[in-house]
Amino acid sequence: MLNAESARPIRHSAFVIQQVFRPRLESGRMSDPIEELDLSAVPLFPLPNVVLFPRAVLPLHIFEERYKAMTADAIDGNRQIAMALLRPGWEKRYHERAEIEPVVCVGTILSHEKLLDGRYNFLLQGTVRARVVREFGHLAYRVAELEALAEKPAMEIDLADERRRLETIFDDHRLLGHGLARRFRELLNGSVSTDIIADLIAFNFLEDIPLKQSLLADRDVRQRVGRTVDALEALHSRLRAAVPAGFSKNPSLN
Repeated sequence: MLNAESARPIRHSAFVIQQVFRPRLESGRMSDPIEELDLSAVPLFPLPNVVLFPRAVLPLHIFEERYKAMTADAIDGNRQIAMALLRPGWEKRYHERAEIEPVVCVGTILSHEKLLDGRYNFLLQGTVRARVVREFGHLAYRVAELEALAEKPAMEIDLADERRRLETIFDDHRLLGHGLARRFRELLNGSVSTDIIADLIAFNFLEDIPLKQSLLADRDVRQRVGRTVDALEALHSRLRAAVPAGFSKNPSLN
């Protein structure tokens, strides 16, 4: 999945889906983590095709030496790692300081496993959007001072139309045969805020990496929720064109 020799992301296992949604999201809006975070020296983990979002959970398998050291230090410290997206052309400078996008997602290690050969498996949950202020230090891995991204907030009532559009998409039985889609429909029936759901949708459903990075960097909450819904509607339209409305892989639904 990756050309970079650092980690192997694993997506959409049942265990990870459970970790994404329970128990912290069930109560609606999570408490704001920004004030609790120390962003003065956060390890940077740059990858070419992974964009993490707040509240989403990314499973990673770490096997490159410098990132094994990064993981060990993070576990011994505040368990924070910032996922950064490598810019095009990263291959020429991957083992040095390849250029990265300036907006990253800070994550917290939820759980980890150290293997006998020193490799790691861990679950990283996004906590906050942030921008890189400066990089410093001489460790084998990159470290940066970060600043939480200032956002233009939106009230839930302002996102009512976008939420209704999401409900329409996830009411489609062609999606409801997928466990992840069913879980999103349950979230939309509950009290979880629309902007959180939109971030989780961007992480789990959208495949366009530049678009995902653009959504991560978008400070306008209402605008980025609308853009996420637009992208999901386009994806849903392609699904409807490919799968007839009367078709179901589950014979009981035919």
